Amino acid sequence: MTSIYDAIKKDHETHRALLDRIDATEGNSSERREAWETFYRDIKSHSAAEEEEFYSELMKHTWGQDAARHSVHEHAEMDEILEELNEMDMSSPGWLTRFRTLKHDYEHHMEEEEEEVFTRARKVVGEEDNDAYGKRFLDRKEKELGLIEKKKEDHLED
Repeated sequence: MTSIYDAIKKDHETHRALLDRIDATEGNSSERREAWETFYRDIKSHSAAEEEEFYSELMKHTWGQDAARHSVHEHAEMDEILEELNEMDMSSPGWLTRFRTLKHDYEHHMEEEEEEVFTRARKVVGEEDNDAYGKRFLDRKEKELGLIEKKKEDHLED
C-alpha cells in the first residue's frame, strides 16, 4: 500500500520533472504540448483528490484549518493560471513567462505542503491511517481524471 504522504510526494516528483521538461521546451512544439497536457491532467486530478481526501480531513480540526485553507486557496490561484495557459498561444513569449509564474508558485506550494502541512497532518492522519488515506486519494484521483472535461464544461456554463 501507499501512504497518503508517499502518494502526494510521488505526484510532486512527477510534477517537478514535468515542469522542468516544459520549461526546457520551445514554442508550440509537440514536446511542449505533450508535456503540458500530461501535467495539466495530472495536476487537475491531483488537486481535486487532495482537497477531497486530504484537506477536508485537516479542516475538521481547528489547528489544521488555516493550513488547509491556505493550500486550497493556492490551488485556486494556480488553477486560474492553468486555464489561462490553456487558452494562450504556446509559441508566444507571454506563454512561457506565465508558465514560469505557475512553475514558481507551484514549486513553493509543494515545498510548503511537504515541509509544513505534512507535519501538521500527521497529527490527524497517523501511521495507522496512512494507507487508507493513500488509497482513497489514489482512487479519487483516478475518478477526477475522468471528470476534467465535465468540470470544464460546467465552469463555462457558470
